[in-house]
Amino acid sequence: MTKRTRCGWCSDDPLYCRYHDSEWGMPLHDDQALFEFLILEGAQAGLSWITILRKRENYRAAFDNFDAARIARYDASKIESLLQDPGIVRNRLKVHAAVTNAQKFLDVQDEFGSFDAFIWRFVDGKPRQNAWRSLAEVPASTPESEAMSKELKRRGFKFAGSTICYAHMQATGMVNDHTIDCFRHKELPR
Repeated sequence: MTKRTRCGWCSDDPLYCRYHDSEWGMPLHDDQALFEFLILEGAQAGLSWITILRKRENYRAAFDNFDAARIARYDASKIESLLQDPGIVRNRLKVHAAVTNAQKFLDVQDEFGSFDAFIWRFVDGKPRQNAWRSLAEVPASTPESEAMSKELKRRGFKFAGSTICYAHMQATGMVNDHTIDCFRHKELPR
């Protein structure tokens, strides 16, 4: 059996491999899933992505399966209970940001009909196809992620810096940042 070549950031951890092979970079147009990644990318700030992946199921349970309407209504008591949950990143700013972002997410849905319609505008509605030869070439941010960050912040979103926005773009397939030697680079929809 031949070992597949994956992007350099993907370790041999089976959880990481599954995520890389089946999710990362796949164009995503489901609002709830887009919201999940928005919350998880914010939680990841300053931490490794594998840490968040390992806590993902706990996040789904703790945050009502990323139901933005429910999260938007979390009160101080619910926030305090989340801060006691060892299954998530217990950072007060990040937990509060999740609630704020849920509220702002709902505002965007009301204005645009869906978060998908809003967020994909930053790449003109179709994935950007990159052709990076090595991990060192992959940027931490781009003009598109800068524009996304600026607009999200203007709308009141938290933990929405340019680097977080670019990670969101990568995760949700707005850009194909699989390196050209990775088997997934050619497989992704164009």
